[in-house]
Amino acid sequence: MTVALIGFAILLILIVILRIPIAFSMAIVGFFGFAYMQGLNFDTYTDFNWNSALSMAAKRVINTAQEYSLSVIPLFILMGNLVTKSGLSHQLYRASNAFLGHMQGGLSMATVVACGGFSAICGSSLATSATMAKVAMPPMRKYGYADSLATASIAAGGTLGILIPPSVILVIYGLLTETSIRELFAAGFIPGFIGILLYLCAVRFAVWRNPEDGPCGERLSWPERIQALQGVWGVLILFSVVMGGIYLGVFTPTEAAGIGAGGAFVIALYRRSLTLANLFDILTDTARTSAMLFGVLIGALIFSNFINRAGLPGDLLTLVQSVDVSPMAIIFIILAIYIVLGMVFESLSMMLLTVPIFFPLVQSLGFDLVWFGIVVVVVTEISLITPPVGMNVFVLSAVLRDVKASTIFKGVTPFWCADIVRLLLITLIAPISLILPELLYR
Repeated sequence: MTVALIGFAILLILIVILRIPIAFSMAIVGFFGFAYMQGLNFDTYTDFNWNSALSMAAKRVINTAQEYSLSVIPLFILMGNLVTKSGLSHQLYRASNAFLGHMQGGLSMATVVACGGFSAICGSSLATSATMAKVAMPPMRKYGYADSLATASIAAGGTLGILIPPSVILVIYGLLTETSIRELFAAGFIPGFIGILLYLCAVRFAVWRNPEDGPCGERLSWPERIQALQGVWGVLILFSVVMGGIYLGVFTPTEAAGIGAGGAFVIALYRRSLTLANLFDILTDTARTSAMLFGVLIGALIFSNFINRAGLPGDLLTLVQSVDVSPMAIIFIILAIYIVLGMVFESLSMMLLTVPIFFPLVQSLGFDLVWFGIVVVVVTEISLITPPVGMNVFVLSAVLRDVKASTIFKGVTPFWCADIVRLLLITLIAPISLILPELLYR
C-alpha cells in the first residue's frame, strides 16, 4: 500500500502543482510505478529491462483503441453534437416554458426540465450547460431573473447529462467494471427523474426566499402549449428508439449509438440546419472530444495496472476487514472521499482515478455494482457544481462572460443541497436505482 500511496502523492504533484494534463500524469505515474514494482532500481535504471512496463503500456493503448464496445463513446458524442446543431434545445426550452413559465420561478423550472430532456439525447453535462446557457439565459434576463438563480438552474440542470441515459460516463464505468451497460442505463432513469423533481423544489425554495429573483413569465393558452409540444417530436422519437431498443434488447448499446447518430443526422437534415461548414465542425469536435476521452481512459488504465500490481485493492479490503465498521459506513467514507476529490478534480478524471480502486472493495462487501455505478455518477454530478473546481460553473462563466463564477456558486447552493438529498436517498434506499434493472433484466 505504501508504494501506491506514494504514487498518488506524485500524481497530485504532477496535476496540481506542475499542471501536467491528467491523462499524461496518470500514464507517467502508472508506467514508472509498474516498472518499479517489476524490480526497477532507480540508481541503475539504465541496466533495467523495460520490456514488461513497455509491453503493458503498449497493450493498453492498442487494446483500448481496438475495443469494439468503446465505439459507443464517439457515436453518442456525435449524436449529441448533431442534436445541438439541429436546434432541438430551443424547441425543448420553448415546450417546457409553455407549461411552466407562468409560475413563480417558472423560467428556471423550465430550464431544468429542458436540460433533463436535452440530457436524454446529449449525454454530456458540459455540452448541456453550454448549450442551454445560450438558449435559456436571454428570456430569463428579459423577465428580470437574478443572475444567481438563472445561471444556477442551468449549471445544476446540466449535471443531469452524465446520469440520464445515454450517458458516456455510465458507459465508461460499465467498461471499467465489466458491468452491463443496459442495466446501468435502466438504473439511471429514475434517479435522473428524481434529480429533476428535487431541482424544481430547489427553484421553488429560492423564489420563496427571494420572490423578486424569479418573477412570473407569460401565461400561454392551451392551443399555444400544444403547438409548442410539436417541436419536440424529434427528441421523443430519437430517445424512444435508442433507449427503447436498448431496454427491450432489440440491439446492443453500440448499435443503439449508431442508430442514434444516424437518426440525429436525419433530423438535422429534415430541419435544414446542417451545412457543410456545420458538418465539418461537428465531426472535428466529435473527434477532438473522443480523442480526449480515450487519452484519459488509456492513462487511467495504465495507472490502474500499477495500483493493482501494488496490491492496493487487496490491502484496502484487508484494512476494512480489520476495522469493526459496517459495510454502509465504508460506502459513506467512499462518498466523503469523492466529495473532497470533487473540489480538486474534473468529474471524468476523478471517476477514472478512483473506480479501479473502490469497485473491488465494494464488490467484496456484497454491494450491487450497478447500484454503486449510479451512486458514483450522482456524487460525480455533485462535483460539477462544487467549488473551487465546479466544471459546469466555469463553463457557464466562460459562455456568460458578464457573470462571475462566485455569483453562480452562490445561486447553486440550494441545488447542491438537493443533490445531497438525492445521494442519501439512492444510497440508503438502493431499490430506487434498481427498480428498472430488476423488472427488465433480472
